Amino acid sequence: MNSPSKAGTLWKGKGKAIPQDYDDLRPTITYRHLYSHNLGTKDPLRVIALCDSDAFYAACERVRLGLDPSVPLVVQQWGSLIAVSYPARKFGISRMDKIKDARKKCPDLVAVHVATYKEGEKEPGYWDNVDTQTHKVSLDLYRHESNKIINLFKGALPNGQIEKASIDEAFIDFTRPVRERLLDRFPYLAQVPADAPQGVDSPLPPAPPINWSQLGALIPVAPAEGNNEDELPVFEDDHLTTWHDVALSIAAELMGSIREDVHKNLGYTMSAGIARNKFLAKLSASYKKPNSQSILRNDAIPNYLRPMGFQKVSLADALAKEYDVSTVGDLLDLNQELNITINDFLDEMQDKFGENALWVYELLRGIDRSEVKEKSALFKSMLASKNLPQPITKPDDGHQWIRLSDSMRHGEEMPTLWPKTIVLHARQGYETSRSKQSAFPFTREVTVDVIAAAADKLWKELTGNAKSINVTCVQLAFTGIGTAEIGQQNLEGFFKLKESQRSAVKRPRSDSDNDRDEDGRSQTTSTAPQSTSSTSFVCERCRKRIALREDQLSHSEEDGAVVLDKLRAEHDDFHFAQDLANGSDSSVPLKPKRSQSRRRGLRKFFSKK
Repeated sequence: MNSPSKAGTLWKGKGKAIPQDYDDLRPTITYRHLYSHNLGTKDPLRVIALCDSDAFYAACERVRLGLDPSVPLVVQQWGSLIAVSYPARKFGISRMDKIKDARKKCPDLVAVHVATYKEGEKEPGYWDNVDTQTHKVSLDLYRHESNKIINLFKGALPNGQIEKASIDEAFIDFTRPVRERLLDRFPYLAQVPADAPQGVDSPLPPAPPINWSQLGALIPVAPAEGNNEDELPVFEDDHLTTWHDVALSIAAELMGSIREDVHKNLGYTMSAGIARNKFLAKLSASYKKPNSQSILRNDAIPNYLRPMGFQKVSLADALAKEYDVSTVGDLLDLNQELNITINDFLDEMQDKFGENALWVYELLRGIDRSEVKEKSALFKSMLASKNLPQPITKPDDGHQWIRLSDSMRHGEEMPTLWPKTIVLHARQGYETSRSKQSAFPFTREVTVDVIAAAADKLWKELTGNAKSINVTCVQLAFTGIGTAEIGQQNLEGFFKLKESQRSAVKRPRSDSDNDRDEDGRSQTTSTAPQSTSSTSFVCERCRKRIALREDQLSHSEEDGAVVLDKLRAEHDDFHFAQDLANGSDSSVPLKPKRSQSRRRGLRKFFSKK
């Protein structure tokens, strides 16, 4: 969790916070809150979820191999484990185990070595007898599957905010889609009652009871005796139900549907936490795993956080050591033990640890003002690194490792990306690395040979005339990665298009090439949708009404028809450009023919006036 900026906090002056800043577990929700769309992190109906793929690397390998979900499986990288499936965890296997120890605990264990790049191979693969001397780890499979999951999220929530937190985690802001469903489900909230005492600022009526039984694990307001979570009543505290609870329940329905879609289409199970902000959503996601979702209501926040150890909250270790406390509750009660006011205690913490201490103190109270922001899919740089098991001592031996470091070909995913610069880094022992860079040549196809040739030149510049070296790490990077403009494409890329794509991007022609008069004008009737208005038309593609501007309405009826025909042609060109850029497989409707009074093709430039 990143520390918020000064401008984004409520701290004033030296960073003081008053007790009222935390008294928001049961805010009064009004019609104004319900109808507002720009309240941001202060929205009392805000709902955030953190969705986490269960043992993701192991799940990817299980799906790839077509194994039953009950099969115990681990993913190894050289001699260590980097992922352990939940069935394997039942045998006491953890990522701290070596592969030999894991097999002793579970003789039927399926162990898969992560894919690797092998010298001379264009793509990563699963090889026998992998060796750090001849192979380099590839995580491409997991990145590809992660992108598939994110795309499913976006398809299910076109108006929700989705932030990819890591390769197996994503934050989802359900606030807007939940508000829309809230108004649909409770139509009596759509209008302010005529007798509302404060108009739009009047509180909403009491919230209805909620049946939580099919929505996930409900984190209790008060810890259950014996910590038996399965005995929680499904209508717990209904007499205190709030509209934020209703919002959480709707978000839980949406989250459950999304998790089901991921499992049905991709085969992965996911766990989720649903709460009022990112910090609490992340904490609650681990409440009950795997293949589950947990809901943290506002009333349950204090008792959920107070017994929690500091190891789950970043930046809190220093506070724990300074004040000799071990849980969130210990620190929150410390001002009473010291017999000082909360404001004096906050001043003391800030003097000792700086502004971040206050931010941590906010988190301990369940307050987090960070937003869910979608990250750009366009990365500016790419880097492949190889820590060498044995140092390179001769300059001529470096070329082998350069070829092995080439694992940056992502052309199939993003064919329009191209780097401006290639950079080669080499480090000797623990010294600062040295680097050389040059412009990356534009070629028809990025291959191992193309990248290796450019990197070999940089290697020769780095090593110079040295007879002996001691390089322990080689890194190859692309920087200044950009994307081509919309519609831009090289000729070879066009000719490689599938036939269906090629027909989709071809500029439409008349129904018959021979159906023209002696001047080259079309003799067919225009297929454009005819508008009943002389000032506008409705596009059949996007269903939008396109109208003349005010300055175009002064034309005569005949001239106005010509202007409208030109506007229709320009709008059709807009759709044609979109189809060209997207390479759509769908057939493109014939472009409406232009007025018969207009000349076609090159002929119009040479015809006599």
